[in-house]
Amino acid sequence: MKNLLPVIVLTGISWCLLTAFHPVSRPETPALKWYTWEEAAALQKTNPKKIFVDVYTDWCGWCKRMDRSTFADEKVASYLAEHFYPVKLNAEQKADIQFNGETFKYVSGGNGRGIHTLAYALLDGKMGYPSMVYLNEKYERIMISPGYKEVPDMLKELRFAAEDKYQSTDWESFRDSN
Repeated sequence: MKNLLPVIVLTGISWCLLTAFHPVSRPETPALKWYTWEEAAALQKTNPKKIFVDVYTDWCGWCKRMDRSTFADEKVASYLAEHFYPVKLNAEQKADIQFNGETFKYVSGGNGRGIHTLAYALLDGKMGYPSMVYLNEKYERIMISPGYKEVPDMLKELRFAAEDKYQSTDWESFRDSN
């Protein structure tokens, strides 16, 4: 029995060393291509699609969590890429955005933070983060969806917009029946 102990210890050490230097390969989740507002608008001219806008801020913890979990999910990323032009819009970005002959700008606030007027317009002034905005091919708003979303809830919302369910039913009825 005493002779087995060194063999067991050496076997354990060998296994640890082998696995430490030979990482297990995991299938990579394809990264979702996020567009700027301007990129999506340019693509919209030649290949119209619905637009999904993730309105976020750099300081928003729930926004970062959605990036790491919900938007990193393979099903969510694939569905978004197939049916939408996914846009990331920092609600506090300083750069102007030119769209439809209008210039959307950053407006400084008294608290050291400001707001971008495009984010304000898309969210009807209800500035909470994260918030998702769904637009049809004509830039008409389908719906605003505030708050963090888990994968199943996000997929349900995406289907509601992409499959034009909003044209025949309201969101609450669709959500509760599916």
